[in-house]
Amino acid sequence: MAVTKIKPIKSTLKKALEYIQNPDKTDDKMLVSSFGCSYETADIEFAFTLSQALDKGNNLAHHLIQSFEPGEVSFEKAHEIGKQLADAVTKGQHEYVLTTHIDKGHVHNHIIFCAVNFVDYHKYNSNKRSYYGIRNISDRLCYENGLSVISPERGRKGKSYIEYQTTKIGTSWKGKLKETVDFLIPQVTDFEKLLEKLQASGYEIKLGKYVSCRAPGQERFTRLKTLGADYTEEAIRKRIAGIRSRNVKILKQEQGISLLPYIS
Repeated sequence: MAVTKIKPIKSTLKKALEYIQNPDKTDDKMLVSSFGCSYETADIEFAFTLSQALDKGNNLAHHLIQSFEPGEVSFEKAHEIGKQLADAVTKGQHEYVLTTHIDKGHVHNHIIFCAVNFVDYHKYNSNKRSYYGIRNISDRLCYENGLSVISPERGRKGKSYIEYQTTKIGTSWKGKLKETVDFLIPQVTDFEKLLEKLQASGYEIKLGKYVSCRAPGQERFTRLKTLGADYTEEAIRKRIAGIRSRNVKILKQEQGISLLPYIS
């Protein structure tokens, strides 16, 4: 599940771009990307496009936020979904900067895109209709990536996050297990260590063709693979290996060790 909201930026564009790129929030800018511009000079490049605007208006950019349910998505997957959302909303016609913040209890994306497109220099029209379009795209991306989607009941507006959490049936154990696995993966060096950590956290582990876990008080075991494509044994092993590889790269950079191949 992802919740979206969008608001215009009418001033302090540079400050807004600096905020979303905060290294402490974006894994030292590992989770920062851009389209049609360089994120380091996005405010300058936005300003040039804005200077060509054919429509009147005070909006410099639009700030789109996409927030995910705690424990439901990895940092990298959230960033990937954010890029897909940004590409769909801007249709390849607006410069944008995308960042994923991981400093809060829930992973969330920030997308700041130029209010004027660089194709025919018309401004983006943000209204209720365009917002529902954004929400529908976000829901579709969540569905395609195995994440939960809230479907409003007939005659009602969409449920709030608290209502959604309290009315979920049969998925609370899965949600907690996913959250625990996501929390533990950065702390381990291999899949076996992850299982040890899960046991230490109170989970009962059942090995076999598929690894299953059961929390204290849970009636049935939950197979890891039923949590989604990112939670099969193979996928988890790849996630652990990817984090180890990235940590080694960061360590080498901090130690001043060249990452370029030796050329004789």
